[in-house]
Amino acid sequence: MVTAIIVGSATALAITHFSAKVIQGHDVSPLYDPNRAGGLPVTDGPNGLRDNAPAPVGNVVGTDNSDTDKLAVLAINDVEQYWQQAYSGLDGAFRPIRNLLSYDSTKPDAPEVCGSSPYGNPNAFYCHSERLIAWDRGEMLPAGQKYFGPMSIAALIAHEYGHAVQRMASLVNRRTSTLVFEQQADCFAGTYVRWVAEGNSPRFTINTGDGLNQVLAAAIAIRDPLITPEDTELLEEGHGTALDRVTAFQMGFNSGTSACTAINLDEIDQRRDGLPIVLQSDDDGNVQSPNAPINEDSLTALMDLLNTIYTPKNAPKLAYDATSCPDTAAPAEYCPSTNTITVDLTALKAIGKAQDESKGVLMQGDNTAFSIVTSRYMQALQHDRGANLTGPIAALRTACLTGLANRDMAEPVKLPSGVTFELTAGDLDEAVAGLLTNGWAASDEDAATVPAGFTRIMAYRSGLTGNADQCYERFA
Repeated sequence: MVTAIIVGSATALAITHFSAKVIQGHDVSPLYDPNRAGGLPVTDGPNGLRDNAPAPVGNVVGTDNSDTDKLAVLAINDVEQYWQQAYSGLDGAFRPIRNLLSYDSTKPDAPEVCGSSPYGNPNAFYCHSERLIAWDRGEMLPAGQKYFGPMSIAALIAHEYGHAVQRMASLVNRRTSTLVFEQQADCFAGTYVRWVAEGNSPRFTINTGDGLNQVLAAAIAIRDPLITPEDTELLEEGHGTALDRVTAFQMGFNSGTSACTAINLDEIDQRRDGLPIVLQSDDDGNVQSPNAPINEDSLTALMDLLNTIYTPKNAPKLAYDATSCPDTAAPAEYCPSTNTITVDLTALKAIGKAQDESKGVLMQGDNTAFSIVTSRYMQALQHDRGANLTGPIAALRTACLTGLANRDMAEPVKLPSGVTFELTAGDLDEAVAGLLTNGWAASDEDAATVPAGFTRIMAYRSGLTGNADQCYERFA
């Protein structure tokens, strides 16, 4: 996010709890029900392998017979069982993948896989020429299991199996862009994870609270790097932003394989329409910085931008003194009695400090923090409109309106101060990661949120692609 430069919680990669309080609520549309995730009840409980899971079945080339390889083969077995019953809606015939290969990317003498050396390539992939699924037991799978749990490994394998299914169903060919390949596979992984969440898997189980959050966090972690003017080929030949990947997964989880087969470049472009994907250059060739400092100047510019966009008759004030908003629990809080947004600048700086998985946290940046302040501004607009600000519906309405605001902020606006302020590439991913890890931007007046990060992100995305009236109608 830029203020002349660019404006954008330190959270462990293992997503196990949220900063905001959790509240329960009454039913609305199943996809946006505060007590549900993709229409399924939000549950606690175990994640990963079932105690009574059958033994893995399959011949794996290169295996060291480690627990990691056994987990991967169990995932192969499980995803195959899923597709045996789910494939009927697709063209062609389902043919199980029998060629499996395990390698250790940390070993210089690792044999070639699908025509190239796997050394230094922590990955999992489908090799179509050999109808083979391969995975790195040395680095990638152990890290995924450590930080995101065993279900993230099953989802990863489901993604790779999705590439095989694409070929079986003739959904792709050599002219298909990489982005479509990857988005369809993310979507197919979502259909499989839902099958597990519904209790159909004899091998794995997942709850729709922390368990599903961990899978979404893994999807965020494998996003593309920020796209600059020098690498715009990633727009079609990359794997997708964090928002792209989470969206495709949710499409499959919510709507099944038909949503996945409908993914093409036109569909992806429609989702991305008007949203910042590439860092821009100025007339001198200087590329935007993806983050700006979290300070009073940036917050003032943010408030000026929101005032310029929405021109409220009674614009909220910004304060840094907690006494102006008693009992503040969040890093930023709106007080209707004083029409004030009170900010804990120290806490916001920690949440908005640029971090990524290499530092042991899920991605975060300036808009992880600024989206929280934006959500409090959108509460002020709701208050002006006479909307209730407490409870789970209000929390999701706030998330929806925050998504709307982030989209409205994508166009550069010249403020009275002369500063240009806009949302930039990476900011939406930072907001989505924050919704998953702390939930503040999807919380109500009392800083309480809903249980499922999945639903918080759904509400935010509905604002990105909708309008204010839809947010008020959907979360009434």
